[in-house]
Parts: sequence; C-alpha cells; structure tokens
Amino acid sequence: MRTLLDGIKGNRFAVFGRAGMDMFAAPIGAKSEHAETFQADLGGSSANICAGLCKLGSYSALVTSVSDDAIGRFAANRLEHYGVDTTYVRKVGGETRTSLAIYESCTEDFQNVIYRNGAADFQVTGEEMDAVDYSNFTAILSAGTVLASEPSRGATFRAFENARAAGLPVIFDIDYRPYSWPSPAVASEVLSRAGSESDLIVGNDEEFGFMAGGIEKGLDKARELAAQGKLVVYKMGHEGAITLVDGQEIRTGIYPVTAIKPVGAGDSFMAGLLASIATGHDLHDAVLRGSACASIVVSKPGCAPAMPTTEQLDAFLAKHPGPTAA
Repeated sequence: MRTLLDGIKGNRFAVFGRAGMDMFAAPIGAKSEHAETFQADLGGSSANICAGLCKLGSYSALVTSVSDDAIGRFAANRLEHYGVDTTYVRKVGGETRTSLAIYESCTEDFQNVIYRNGAADFQVTGEEMDAVDYSNFTAILSAGTVLASEPSRGATFRAFENARAAGLPVIFDIDYRPYSWPSPAVASEVLSRAGSESDLIVGNDEEFGFMAGGIEKGLDKARELAAQGKLVVYKMGHEGAITLVDGQEIRTGIYPVTAIKPVGAGDSFMAGLLASIATGHDLHDAVLRGSACASIVVSKPGCAPAMPTTEQLDAFLAKHPGPTAA
C-alpha cells in the first residue's frame, strides 16, 4: 500500500465525478439576464480538478459518463483540450443529460443556474469502475457530488474498494451541493462514510459542519478524522485553512485578490495542493500554493480556463505581496 504522500508524489490521478458545460455571461459584470453573449467551456467540479492538475503538469484521467449528444461531446473535447485522459469517459444515451451551469462574472447578487435533471454522470456503474486500470495511477480522487445518487454512489464506493486492493490512497473532496441530494440526512450519512474511507479529506467549514450536524462542530469533526490517521484540510474562506496531520494543526492564510466571481476556488485549490505536493513542496507551502490557485481562479472569468499553469502560478506568487496571517 502506497502512503498518501507517496501516492500524490506519483502524480498520476484517476478522478471520479462529473464533467459539464459552463456558460458564463460576458462582459465581466454583466448579469445573465442582460448578457448579449456567453462564453462556453468545460465545467463540473471533477472535470475542473482534472484540467487544473494537467495545467500544473500532473497526469489526470476522468472517470465519468456524459450524454451521447453535442453537449456531452463538447465536454469530452474540452477535457482533451486541457490534456485530460478521456479513456474512461463513457457516452450514455436515453434521456440523461450532461450538466449545464450558467453564471456570471460578478460577486454582487451572483447567480448560478444549474441544470442537472437526469444527470448523465450519475449513470456510472460498478462494472465501469472494475474496468479501470488502477495500475496506471498512483492515487484516486473523488468529489462528493458523484455520491448523491445511484448507480454512481455504489460505483464510486466500489472504486474506493478497488483502489484499496491496488494499494492506492483515496483523496476525497467533500463538495457538498444540496440540490444534488435526495435529503440532508442521506447526504450526511454518505459523505461521512466517504470521509471514513479516505486518506485525504478536503472541505470547507460548512461541509465539515454539515457532516457533523452543525457548523459549530465542523472543526471537531475534522479533528476526529485526523485522529484516525487521515490528512485533513479544513478551509475557512477568507480566514484561510487549517491542515491537520500527525497531531499538528498547520494554519495558513490566503492571497487577497479582487474577486469577480465566487465559484471554482475549491477545484483550483485541490489541483494546486496535489500538484504542489507532487513536485516536492512541503505541506505548508503546498496548501499556500493551492490557496494562490484559488485566488487566481476567482479573479478571472470561467473555471477551467481560469486555472493557472505552473508558470502563471509562480508569476502570481512572485508579484503578490504575500498571504494574510494565519
């Protein structure tokens, strides 16, 4: 069994979750209902993480389903554009549809309209998870959204089992989206199970609080998971993050920027964290580099197209006055 850090340093990630289409209003500041044009690009939390990893020099493959139509093909083509391995992206027919998000580049009264009825990514099966060549990867990663429905929920837990059998560590981004779940009770139970079966858990204070039954209990939940030998990153928005590992609590700040939207930060943080560990940065610096990636993304339109390359990340860090105090 690879250790968690050895798996991340191997820098080859199988990622489970959704790909979709994002359409964001132009120009910057335009409300969706008044926009004359929209720009389209790759969307979906897991797909964004994949794109972010590739832009930072890592290898990633997305395991998902997309609708067998123009929008599904668009998502698959954009994955390939960013260098993501699409070997395990399956097209499904019928009435399922690839998710669509329509949002704007503004922070005041921000609107994000999500179309996820009959989501294609929920159609991933256990048989597809068994077909993944786990020997080609050094770690697996799942976002919580894929656990919101069947058959993808059971399939993803099957992938966790397969990864364990192959000696791969499991990385879990809680990524709680209430609109995807049948009830909060189901979400809490399933996400808690996923956390217990993972080696690295990343989430914000609200997500850990949700798992614990109240936001005021979120940090205690993170500490509980860390006490089980897991690496936990507890994000607190503008207050930074607490990384819990080996009995330590490492506190880090953020890189203030002028944000033009509130979405995409978590996906970029995850990509930056993993790619930075993989390229030799210690945990403290890797978390800060992930935070810098998040700041870059919220300061630009779109999600996948806003993800930085290594050169762009290093240039941002060189010019920025530095993170806030932890």
